[in-house]
Amino acid sequence: MVDLVRWFERRDRVLVVGILNATPDSFFEGSRFPSASEAVERALQMEAEGADVIDVGGESSRPGSEPVPADVESARVVPIIEGIRKRSDVLVSVDTVKSAVAGEALAAGATIVNDISALRLDAAMAGTVAAANAYVVLMHMQGTPATMQKKPEYKDVVDEVHEFLAGRIRAAECAGIPRERVIIDPGIGFGKRLSHNLALLRNVERFTDLGPPVLVGASRKSFLGEILDLPAEDRLEGTLAVHAVAVARGADLIRVHDVKEGRRTADVARRLRPHAD
Repeated sequence: MVDLVRWFERRDRVLVVGILNATPDSFFEGSRFPSASEAVERALQMEAEGADVIDVGGESSRPGSEPVPADVESARVVPIIEGIRKRSDVLVSVDTVKSAVAGEALAAGATIVNDISALRLDAAMAGTVAAANAYVVLMHMQGTPATMQKKPEYKDVVDEVHEFLAGRIRAAECAGIPRERVIIDPGIGFGKRLSHNLALLRNVERFTDLGPPVLVGASRKSFLGEILDLPAEDRLEGTLAVHAVAVARGADLIRVHDVKEGRRTADVARRLRPHAD
């Protein structure tokens, strides 16, 4: 298991975050595991392929998706987290915007809360993370999953996302979450047009000056379909290209459906950084 305290100090490895969706409607069919037992087996497979973190989600955040009740979401993710923890010490994150779900997931053995709202949609979330001494991913999103792709607009997407993340880091610190437990994510595909996604990816290094590790998650997303004119199941090569560039430009974590390929991509791309060892 990765020692996150040590990793935050050294960042001598790119962390690969494997996507595990306990939902019936996530955009990529290959990431859906509605059965807890199947999900646990997939998590163990991802760990064997090189995943450092398993990100378990019980509510789809694809464009146009609607929220599900907290009890339904918890019933989807908690048995999976418990099942993983019984058989492995791999790091587990929970992909949720609900403090009730986060609290149950952390009690079940998760270490990280991946909050696509950056602590904005549930006023109790920051306190839940702080009380558990957990880690948190703060992501930029314009709007909500139900509305984010209707008409996203920016004057300067890189500056605006940078300013937003700086503000959310401060908000997390004010709520008792130390900067050493914060990860930031520019939110590729969350309230962005193709041009916005490309601008953010070309400028990943801008976000490294904020201090916390930078996560990039572009795996099989629709902007790749716009470029390649291909469905989600055929976007692996595009995903690898994006993640290679992001890592070479300073990303510390990548969130992927395809762990084996993502691990190899990350390990090579990190060596392409200036002054890499």
